[in-house]
Amino acid sequence: MALPAYINADTGAITDGEAWVALASTTLGSDTPSITFTSPDDGSSLDWSQFMDLVAICYGRNSRADAAEESFTFQLNDDTSASYAWQYLSGDGSAVAAGPGTGRTYGYFGPMPAALATANAFGASITHFFDINSGKYKSILQQFATDQDGAGRCEILATTWQKQAPIIKIYVYGAGSNMVAGTRLDLFGILPRMVA
Repeated sequence: MALPAYINADTGAITDGEAWVALASTTLGSDTPSITFTSPDDGSSLDWSQFMDLVAICYGRNSRADAAEESFTFQLNDDTSASYAWQYLSGDGSAVAAGPGTGRTYGYFGPMPAALATANAFGASITHFFDINSGKYKSILQQFATDQDGAGRCEILATTWQKQAPIIKIYVYGAGSNMVAGTRLDLFGILPRMVA
């Protein structure tokens, strides 16, 4: 069994190394419906059980043909029940909107430009999954930015996944359409600080 990244393999001592550990990265070479990340659950330095938080950084574009924008969404641990709830705040430079989403069967991963948006324009999102191994409901904080030829918006979203299980799988998919070639998703594990 491999030792976690914060344990010195020679001495067994806890070290204060980098807090962010790169877990996985996917860049799509063709239009694809989804990207899935799963904990290896093997006690290695990439096993999600050692991390306090996870952070997913994405830039992408959706293939939906009849829209300027379409979202990416996610499900955790293959949970398709109505256990995702969120509150959002969105602005486009001239108006602000806010509202809830409750009883959803998915989490919202971010609005992305689609086929009617400016050619080759991609959106970006940062999604922070907090305290992933706790026995409480999971809190998720997201920031998005998208542009459709000057008519884009930015948004912040607070989501609760109403389950107590540790997060061991993240399934990200285009809502009713594909994630286009060039879409990239990087996943990082965040270690707790090990020394004073």
